[in-house]
Amino acid sequence: MAGLYYHIPFCKQACHYCDFHFSTQLKSKRSVISAMALELELRSHELTHPLKSIYFGGGTPSLLTSEEIVGLIEKGRNLGVAAPDIEITLEVNPDDVTPERLREWKEAGINRLSLGIQSFSTRDLKFMNRAHDAEQAHQSLVWIARQFENFSVDLIYGVPQTQGDSWAHNLAIIQEFRPPHLSCYALTRESGTAMDKYIQRGVMPEIDEEQAQREYQILIQWAQDLGYINYEFSNFAFPGYESVNNSAYWSGLTYLGIGPSAHSFDGQTRSWNIANNSLYVKSLAEEKLPLTREKLSWVDRYNEYVMTRIRTANGIDLDEITRLFDHKTRDNLVRMADKPIKQGLLVLKNGYLGVSTEGKFLTDGIASDLFLVNLDS
Repeated sequence: MAGLYYHIPFCKQACHYCDFHFSTQLKSKRSVISAMALELELRSHELTHPLKSIYFGGGTPSLLTSEEIVGLIEKGRNLGVAAPDIEITLEVNPDDVTPERLREWKEAGINRLSLGIQSFSTRDLKFMNRAHDAEQAHQSLVWIARQFENFSVDLIYGVPQTQGDSWAHNLAIIQEFRPPHLSCYALTRESGTAMDKYIQRGVMPEIDEEQAQREYQILIQWAQDLGYINYEFSNFAFPGYESVNNSAYWSGLTYLGIGPSAHSFDGQTRSWNIANNSLYVKSLAEEKLPLTREKLSWVDRYNEYVMTRIRTANGIDLDEITRLFDHKTRDNLVRMADKPIKQGLLVLKNGYLGVSTEGKFLTDGIASDLFLVNLDS
């Protein structure tokens, strides 16, 4: 496996936009962490390649104690072969960051932090129901920049009815610190979330896609001016600081996901764990893996290749399409790309098919238009 992912399914409170699996009931945290360690033991045979990354995601992994973090890191290292330069990332919330905890995380083996700021606007943070405020967002970034060379910041754009030029204000503050990595996401209405229900009831305004697109274009130009590489649609990094964990997903590398709702990929098969903490613990107590497996069809693998690669700076490698599939598939893709190329949405250059600057915000839609349903139809 190129990467080991731990899904920590706990949060202090629910963000209005989040559709990830989590619980605000922390009393079961210890039993879930113990079950995760057991799951890893039962699946250790899947660690067939040196580990290049260990990633603690969630949820809110910064709710873990240092002992729990150390235990999971050591379990992964002992059961797999860790690369000498392994990247170990912990997602943290600003309200959990203190100088003392930063020292503890570093001593535990964490060498990269991902800080979920989302916004420096108190109004935006309340709208999203984040647990921290603007002052904590700024202070946590000050402390992290002092103690960690490698860290990332998460921001959200497209927040409805933002006051003044809130997005430009966020970028101006980030520019003071120049974090090595940024992950920037458009606020999205996901079915079943609190935000979805509030919009249905008229309590919250609809998402403004045009506003999100304007702010994304501002982001692209700002990042380019500062020297960031937009190596994937939502991810920006200074050279050499691209996330090993994120890059594995977009490159089709294998990874093992541990914890409730965690997903895994071995190159041919996808699996996902049950998204229920108590049933997850109960199943593993009986030494049963609480997961579902799906072997990807030839068409599934092709469509997934298109969806992931087209989001990257390099784009789709047509020679690789031939190697992984065949000449017929490559020729079909080039034919399907002809129209969006003429529309200025795609660019074909040096054997790579990528999204143009004008088409970037439409990436997912462009990708779906290139999907393969039946090559012979």
